[in-house]
Amino acid sequence: MNLPPKVTPRAFERLAEIGAADEGKALRIAVEGGGCSGFQYEIALDEPAEDDLILEGSGQKVVVDSVSLPFLADAVIDFTEEWIGARFTIENPNATAACGCGTSFSM
Repeated sequence: MNLPPKVTPRAFERLAEIGAADEGKALRIAVEGGGCSGFQYEIALDEPAEDDLILEGSGQKVVVDSVSLPFLADAVIDFTEEWIGARFTIENPNATAACGCGTSFSM
């Protein structure tokens, strides 16, 4: 059984800080072919679509399309702040390898 991805409270808090829901937007997490490892994450603010899985917390939404969902089973979506910058991150237990930047992976 595939478990849906989880979203940390920190990620929902960041979405609230930037006012995503106020603009009718959600954080879209998608997987596309490409990148240096075979697949890459696409992370953007977008409007929810009819076939999306919607994950909600703190009045905010994170959406995953039905094609990307199997690639993100049991993944953790988080927000990190480091000295080199701040970004949404994905810890994906399905990835067998990842590139150094964390946006590309293989399975």
